[in-house]
Amino acid sequence: MNDQKSEVSIPTGKENIEGTIEIPSGARAIVLFAHGSGSGRFSPRNNYVARLINKRGIATLLMDLLTAKEEIIDEQTAKYRFDIDLLARRLVDATIWLQNAPATTNLIVGYFGASTGAAAALIGAAKLPDKVKAVVSRGGRPDLAAEHLSKVRAPTLLIVGGDDFEVLELNKEALRQIHAEKKLEVVFGATHLFEEPGKLQEAAGLAIDWFEKHL
Repeated sequence: MNDQKSEVSIPTGKENIEGTIEIPSGARAIVLFAHGSGSGRFSPRNNYVARLINKRGIATLLMDLLTAKEEIIDEQTAKYRFDIDLLARRLVDATIWLQNAPATTNLIVGYFGASTGAAAALIGAAKLPDKVKAVVSRGGRPDLAAEHLSKVRAPTLLIVGGDDFEVLELNKEALRQIHAEKKLEVVFGATHLFEEPGKLQEAAGLAIDWFEKHL
């Protein structure tokens, strides 16, 4: 079977969100990306990570957790980017949709969250403990999922830049509240967006190793 790439529209409540699915030949698992504040499925950083994941035979779903109209409002007001419950609800809806779609129904599910999307991923994992088998947070804000952290059952990896000082402390505190298998990886010399040469590749490698171990 050849690799499959398709644009999809996923129903969530009264809205639809748009996504891109890439399924390598023989894939057994899929990683859903929960983007951070002000970002979407065209995020260069997450697309880079997704391509590396695809090369290892794991499928990916990159999606906009906000509708086009909501994104316009959010750009002007930042109204939705910290609405973690909304983002998590849509991630859960997308997961259930995937498991009912013929091409993806048998794929094991993992989450990759960045910035505020990491909180949505952890809440989603807490709400779907039988479906979500691994979570990776890159430069994430797991503290925004505070009351849900103790309910997460999926093995969880938190990746933080060594020079992202405030977020690193927030991740250390969040790690203590997670009772599942867990690990904090610090990418030394990296700031919040991992823009320094080679640092995003290093973070992606850590994420892929985690997914290959647990999915």
